[in-house]
Amino acid sequence: MNSNADLLARRRAAIPRGVSVATPVFADRAENAEIWDVEGKRYIDFAGGIGVLNTGHRHPKIMKAVEAQLARFTHTAFQVMAYEPYVELAERLNALAPFKPPAKTIFFTTGAEATENAVKIARAATGRSAVIAFTGGFHGRTLLTMAMTGKVLPYKKLFAPLPPEIYHVPFPIAHYGTSVEDSLKAINFLFKADVEPGRVAAIIIEPVQGEGGFHAAPKELMQALRRICDENGILLIVDEVQSGFARTGKLFAVEHMGVEPDLVTMAKSLAGGFPLSGVTGRADVMDAAEPGGLGGTYAGSPVACAAALAVLDVIEEEKLLERSLAMGEWMQKRLAEIAARNDTLPMAGIRGLGGMVAFDLVTSRGSRDPDGQATMLVTSRALDEGLLLLSCGIYGESIRILVPLTIDDALLHEGLGKLEKALTRSP
Repeated sequence: MNSNADLLARRRAAIPRGVSVATPVFADRAENAEIWDVEGKRYIDFAGGIGVLNTGHRHPKIMKAVEAQLARFTHTAFQVMAYEPYVELAERLNALAPFKPPAKTIFFTTGAEATENAVKIARAATGRSAVIAFTGGFHGRTLLTMAMTGKVLPYKKLFAPLPPEIYHVPFPIAHYGTSVEDSLKAINFLFKADVEPGRVAAIIIEPVQGEGGFHAAPKELMQALRRICDENGILLIVDEVQSGFARTGKLFAVEHMGVEPDLVTMAKSLAGGFPLSGVTGRADVMDAAEPGGLGGTYAGSPVACAAALAVLDVIEEEKLLERSLAMGEWMQKRLAEIAARNDTLPMAGIRGLGGMVAFDLVTSRGSRDPDGQATMLVTSRALDEGLLLLSCGIYGESIRILVPLTIDDALLHEGLGKLEKALTRSP
């Protein structure tokens, strides 16, 4: 049997260091919200493959749909010979789109492909080239999506020059001194100093920032962005790669905000662990690109489309929207109880939309000064306790919880107990 140490040594010799790994353990098997490593140790999964597993590992209905598709065919390239699962999935997502119909959908493989193609579509539809994004946002690791990502380290270092005409404005986070008014002033400043509105194709924003710290965009910001876009012929792109598919208690997080976007990007939990991404948009916008201008050899894999159709069934049949809201409320209450203890590391900013929950580690009680070192300590301790946990945030100060929404109550309680132990100060 391979050990974690042996595999880690092989990984270091065979794979470049640019691919970082959050833990020094290797998966052997998984079921719903549990993973076992190659040495047989069990972990409760609060990471969900970075938000990919809202429906859990190997959900029986999803596995059955995949097996049925595998028995028929695995690949044709949709552009060569099309297939029904792609069409059916597009139809269902068009009906579920968070804006008035008609809608159209195209599929890709990764989240970065989705956000990059959303920009391509926006440029084709508007005849413009510039894009406005937000600090703290994460949109991918291709050159264009890396340029839109609002964080230099580790994503942009050594990779310059990046594509031009990408402009950033501050994302409003009150405890870091940035308000909605500040964000809107920055957009107005851009329009006066750097780029006229008539050259801006799109504004792209995560309704809930993922890598940036699970901060939800305020409703007033989203409504102001919609107004700015409408007044200036700009398209509003919402990046739902991490926040979509029941994670926040809605199919899409933007539904909490009373705003209709023009384009929605999606990936991660769309296909329950299989590689699939997509862009859903207003039909007239989506039809702007010429035939052949969009696509990809593996884009919209028939196996992944079959999985995604089952994901939508599971979300509906198992009432995962309601489950997400209930889980989120309970987790925030439990975290507040942990934070109130005198023997735990200082915590602040407990927050969430539905099951998309986070909190910060800070230098002292009552402070909002970030403590990234404490966050690293907690994720390491959690792993020792048998809990997979991820950090995020501008300063690496945030703990994010992306536990599968299909977890049972007893296992969720056990996982939060392990988190509590990881947060307890050493004697």
